[in-house]
Amino acid sequence: MKKLINRSEDVVTEALQGMAVAHPDLLKVSFGPNYIVRADAPVQGKVALVSGGGSGHEPMHGGFVGMGMLDAACPGEVFTSPTPDQMIEATKAVDGGAGVVHIVKNYTGDVMNFEMAADLARGEGIDVEAVVIDDDVAVQDSLYTAGRRGVGTTVLAEKICGAAAEDKQSLQQVADLCRKVNANGRSMGMALTSCIVPSAGKPTFELGDDEMEIGIGIHGEPGRERRKLAPASEVVESLATPVIDDIPFQEGDEVLAFVNSMGGTPTIELYVVYNELYKLLEGRGIKITRNLIGAYITSLEMAGVSITLLKLDDELTRLWDAPVQTPGLRWGV
Repeated sequence: MKKLINRSEDVVTEALQGMAVAHPDLLKVSFGPNYIVRADAPVQGKVALVSGGGSGHEPMHGGFVGMGMLDAACPGEVFTSPTPDQMIEATKAVDGGAGVVHIVKNYTGDVMNFEMAADLARGEGIDVEAVVIDDDVAVQDSLYTAGRRGVGTTVLAEKICGAAAEDKQSLQQVADLCRKVNANGRSMGMALTSCIVPSAGKPTFELGDDEMEIGIGIHGEPGRERRKLAPASEVVESLATPVIDDIPFQEGDEVLAFVNSMGGTPTIELYVVYNELYKLLEGRGIKITRNLIGAYITSLEMAGVSITLLKLDDELTRLWDAPVQTPGLRWGV
């Protein structure tokens, strides 16, 4: 194992310390329990957004804390759910009196712990709405989930709902908007390599030099099938077709196309993938009107890519375009 770390047991804490000193204008980091909040939290009269999950998926979620996106993020250990005490403390730290929305990826530990935290917060007089993201079309159930996994649409929901919260929309409006994004977003990913969890010191799974895994999860969970390496055009067709067919996306739809690196895939390859996706969608009469290309929801150093499509309307487009200023995503400011 070759990693730029000191000790495996200190990785998360030291990364959080690095974030704190790198972005003091955007965020504050609490230790014991660990959570990240925007620098001006709590913002009075604004619905607060809280998300979280295992570390190793950076910049999600801590890198999306700031104006126009999340108010707080709860980082667990690598690929491990954060604890309810992290979530309740983060929720209390950002409550500005207008309520809090928990955006929860559909992994069993995340869902259970956020449910516990929401109950505790309500007991302290904080209004909490929880929305579960379950956009992965690859498999119905996996090692970590009952039902579909929550993946790329999470990033889009955090941005769009963050803009709505900045507009001072109500708790119910922001929560309903999050459900709307989840209902209209679908994702699927693949891997060329495994990743190495620091505490394990070895690859999570083995792939031959001439193999790829289609439908992989962000923790290295198995996908739909293992097959021989293929050109990017065939890979995109294998990922995008199930995504398109699921809602389904139809001729005349306008979409946000999100091409995401799993951590080890270079930008040049992401643009090759995006080009193939553009051609495939154009052939079906589906128009890309917004895009996001880069490493936003990763799996440590895994080489691979995920594709997310979100069906857009005027409201979602306006909120996507709204200003955002976070370590991992910023424009319009």
